[in-house]
Amino acid sequence: MIIGDTFAFIDAQNVNLGVQSQGWRLDWGKFRQYLRNKYGVMKAYLFIGQVPGNEALYAFLQECGYILIFKPTLHHRVGDRIIVKGNVDAELVLHAMIEYKNYHQAIIVTGDGDFHCLIEYLEEKGKLLKILAPTKHYSSLLRKFNQNHYIIRIDSLRVSLEQKKTGIRGRSKP
Repeated sequence: MIIGDTFAFIDAQNVNLGVQSQGWRLDWGKFRQYLRNKYGVMKAYLFIGQVPGNEALYAFLQECGYILIFKPTLHHRVGDRIIVKGNVDAELVLHAMIEYKNYHQAIIVTGDGDFHCLIEYLEEKGKLLKILAPTKHYSSLLRKFNQNHYIIRIDSLRVSLEQKKTGIRGRSKP
């Protein structure tokens, strides 16, 4: 266990889309427990697009111990499909800096290179504990941080973090 206050800042869409691209779903409850047990994460900020109708999901995530930071979403049509976009990059960076004096170390959960400047700053200040990337397909801008063993791939934790089927008509637990 890491000594001191550790906070996690999580790009929910990046994580969700990353693990789903590998054919599985993350059990968000198990993931929160993993962050708590493995790294002593006291606060886990989950940056997520706010979509009407997802209130039950948001309540579940809060019950798991996440602090939700919502981003309004935009809807646009691509062909016959509606794409929902809720880019949380600015919010994640902003909250990591607002909370800067309140944590000893930070975990950034994303594979997105847009967070390179934040991660670099945290490393320079001795506040970067880990980067949790969803898969091996994380941004090349983050590769240099692997030299210092900062990067942990979530897909390597699939066995313990995968959402299991309940057996009732193939539905998964929430």
